[in-house]
Amino acid sequence: MTGATVDKTDKTLTALRLPLGMWALTRVLLLLCVFRVIVVPGPDVTTDIEVIYQEWSQVLKAGTYPLDDVTWQYPPGAALAILSPGLLPFLDYSSAFFLLAFAADALVFGLLLYTGRRRGRSLRGAWLWIAAVPLLGPTAYARYDLMVTAVAVAALLAALRRPSVLGALAAFGAMLKVWPALLLAGTPRGRATLRSWSAAAGVGVALLLVFSAWMPGGFAFLTFQRDRGTEVESLGALVFHVARHFGWEGQVLLNYGSVEFLGPWVPQVSTAAMALTAAAFGWLLVWRLRARAFSSTTVADAAFTAVLLFTVTSRVISPQYMIWLVGLAAVCLVYRSSAMRRPAYLVLAATAVTQFEFPVWFSHVVDSDPLGLLLLLVRNGLLVWASVAACRVLWRQTVTAPRTAAAPSTVPAPARTGQPARDRTLLGS
Repeated sequence: MTGATVDKTDKTLTALRLPLGMWALTRVLLLLCVFRVIVVPGPDVTTDIEVIYQEWSQVLKAGTYPLDDVTWQYPPGAALAILSPGLLPFLDYSSAFFLLAFAADALVFGLLLYTGRRRGRSLRGAWLWIAAVPLLGPTAYARYDLMVTAVAVAALLAALRRPSVLGALAAFGAMLKVWPALLLAGTPRGRATLRSWSAAAGVGVALLLVFSAWMPGGFAFLTFQRDRGTEVESLGALVFHVARHFGWEGQVLLNYGSVEFLGPWVPQVSTAAMALTAAAFGWLLVWRLRARAFSSTTVADAAFTAVLLFTVTSRVISPQYMIWLVGLAAVCLVYRSSAMRRPAYLVLAATAVTQFEFPVWFSHVVDSDPLGLLLLLVRNGLLVWASVAACRVLWRQTVTAPRTAAAPSTVPAPARTGQPARDRTLLGS
């Protein structure tokens, strides 16, 4: 080994020492929280693993999905996540689940770190992930969303070289929790879209057949999702938080597995939320049809934007949803040429507020008092801001800028130096 090689290796290890150390330190603290060595104020979010997930696992082991439990609102592939603690039979269910969530966290970090060190890439994505997950507190390891996000991050990082892998992983992720289907929103027209979408369709159909044959009740979740109301942390819930101060005669109750508003006008607000979701997907369709150029960042940028819109307009914005957004934002920041920095950092700020909104001061949110109302206004306001900013960036880069560049001009555009070939714009067919 030459001296130059040794020096290069030493520099690499030095550069990685800080992010590896920070990740390890923050994750040790997170494990201490979920194992209740450090107690976080507010309701204990880890009890859901023992009370809900473990009970579901017993039902699944008996050969059926939880048909009589309205809190089961997940696609059939979620059974894999619920049964996964069985991979560590020497541990109790909760401990095994926390360690598997930790492993998923490590996988995401490793992928971001590995990709970020390549030419034309950045470690900003890894640093965002390091900071954001512990900001969410024990909720991050007490839900299976980390496992789904790991699949989504792997899919997006494979998108440029292996579109079929993107499609297959997106389909698998959708079987776990639906939203990874949105990863396909920004695939370049032509062969990339054909390969990724056909792979997704093939894998999706195969998985549906497997899960249907595995045990009965794989699609009961559709009915349970349909009947959900307006959850107290959602954007639409702000209407009732304010209305309670003006005599609104409704209630806050545990309903369909979450704390929801029940009473006058709730069905109408829930319908309005679904209409907003439909409008958001309509915007995505218009964008897809009008987009003229796709760069190496477009797949990640479009996926991030689509999931942001899906989250903000939902009737439910559970704290663990922030894991999805943080993972996709981190992938965007892996690319030096990505313009999604502002939306990504807004999501990071919203994640920090979410920790206080739930679980620390959740009682204030339930009571709709000034502190609870302020927390929701700030958190949801940041998410709306991030959504609008992401839409503007996506539209400008793929619709407006290519049209402007195609217009006749007598002044030659200055050449961009130092831009990796893989990050240059790819015109859509």
